[in-house]
Amino acid sequence: MIAGLCVPGSEAGGLHGMTGRGGVPGKEREAQQPDPDPSDEGQPPAAQRIGHGSRNAGAAARFAPFTRSSPPGQSIYRFLTGSSSVVSLWPEAESAFQEGTMLRSTVRMWRARVARRVGVPLALLGLVTGFSPLASTVAAQAGTMQNYIVLYGGSAVPADAAASIGRSGGSLVYSYDQIGVAIARSDSTNFRANILKDNNVEGVSATAAFATQLKNDQARTDDASGPQPGDLPNAPATDSDSLSGLQWDMRQIHTPEAHAITGGSPAVLVGDIDTGLDYRHPDLRQNVDEADSVVGVAPNVRIAAIKAGNAAGFFFPEAVVCAFVWAGTHHVDVTNNSYFADPYLFNCKNDPVQRAIWKAEQRAIRFAMQQGTVVVAAEGNESDDLSHPTQDVTSPDDATPVIRTVHNDCVVIPVEISGVIGVTGDGHNMQANGGYLKSFFSSYGAATADVVAPSGDSIFGVNAQATNGRVLSTYPATKACTRSVKEPTGDVTYPTAVYCYLQGTSMASPHVVGVAALIISMFGNLNSPNGKMSPGAVQAYLSQTADPQPCPSALPPGYATFVSVSNGAPQVCTGGTGHNSWYGAGQVNAFNAVTHTTSSK
Repeated sequence: MIAGLCVPGSEAGGLHGMTGRGGVPGKEREAQQPDPDPSDEGQPPAAQRIGHGSRNAGAAARFAPFTRSSPPGQSIYRFLTGSSSVVSLWPEAESAFQEGTMLRSTVRMWRARVARRVGVPLALLGLVTGFSPLASTVAAQAGTMQNYIVLYGGSAVPADAAASIGRSGGSLVYSYDQIGVAIARSDSTNFRANILKDNNVEGVSATAAFATQLKNDQARTDDASGPQPGDLPNAPATDSDSLSGLQWDMRQIHTPEAHAITGGSPAVLVGDIDTGLDYRHPDLRQNVDEADSVVGVAPNVRIAAIKAGNAAGFFFPEAVVCAFVWAGTHHVDVTNNSYFADPYLFNCKNDPVQRAIWKAEQRAIRFAMQQGTVVVAAEGNESDDLSHPTQDVTSPDDATPVIRTVHNDCVVIPVEISGVIGVTGDGHNMQANGGYLKSFFSSYGAATADVVAPSGDSIFGVNAQATNGRVLSTYPATKACTRSVKEPTGDVTYPTAVYCYLQGTSMASPHVVGVAALIISMFGNLNSPNGKMSPGAVQAYLSQTADPQPCPSALPPGYATFVSVSNGAPQVCTGGTGHNSWYGAGQVNAFNAVTHTTSSK
């Protein structure tokens, strides 16, 4: 088993499968309805829909932006591995999962409802039109111990970094020499100003105080059954699990046909960058092949759980940097990312603090890619056009948000880092002119959407095959789910396996990760010096073998009421069938991918 720890203390949780974002990945996984009961399947009352009243009251209340589509650590494993998974994590990782990992989205939704439904004046929320530094709780306070990202020029940490940081009133916590980033700690309000006097320093940003030490190379390698050098074994997988009939999403991307050829190779390692996971679930625990209920996209691959989110679900910069450096140095083939890096949804390059965060995280992501790691990220659940951002209403998300103007130089991390495979979500509703309709909540963008995959849609995707429009996922037995499916396990320590119907781009991203893992399994080379298959090649295979989906010729009644959470703009699909802002190159097709054939559609 392989696991990476980028935030200290397993009690905070460990591995989380797929989060949301700014309400997107990493912040509560399911795209919620605006009503108090998130299990409500119906269309919200007209008064609660966007487009009614000033600033589209109720926008963020519909669903926590990037709401995590499922509990920590569940989706990625269910979609990737299903019944015959080899899940890699330590037992302590369960705690965050059991401790109420929905907290963050609950706070987000409460904040949105107070601000929008009670009618808090914009002035009180801090309306700004420029890029003044935002007041985040991670900003240095007098006498408060803070962590700092220190960005060095030339992508190298100088030999005297510790001494320079010490003279500036801080201490060196960790040095990422591969990318020129150091993590420092200080309780001095002058630390940032002092360290910027060092000519080697390109930028500095306070981050958070939750970490005491970052460890980018902690690993457990208990699983000695891996393949021998030079071979990439592949074996077929079956799709006859007891609940397979409920998995419309797997049939939609032709997973059963792909499994007749391969279920993936145990030589392929998939990394889930997240916060926690219920490792005892029978579809997730290690080496479980029988009596399971659902099947995943790539059931034979291995999983590396990389803990980067804290117990509250925040993914602060130092942990994100650590996660990608860990993935690169431990030869992870594919990473799933269903979160946005905190505390800013959009990181603006002309703001010195946000620029330091953006560059540090970009360096870490690029480092992982250079080592051969494919990076897949969810687009988010805010109905935003990421290629044309105009406003950010959620940042900083660890303090009182400041409504601010943003533009194309302001990016969401990781999905907007060059080379990252961006995933939008669709449901099971066919468009009049072909293809499946984009989920009402899914964010999108001509420059960010590479492919689309099933994320569920409880409003426009309900039909005989998808009876509630959502996607079936593993779920913790200790958490309430009003749309659950339960099966006995025969294990007295964990008597009932629970599955829950969920929706969100956090459902879509792991489908793509699974298909990417199948591609590497079939066409990768274990002896390649920088990964079994280059990220660019994997992305090309995904795009070339996807089923093209045109922009819809007409939208169903009510769809237009779901406008951008960030700025209230209507959702508009632009581009042709070959590539457009809603579907990228099209919906991933697992069978086409493993046979490397182009779509016949």
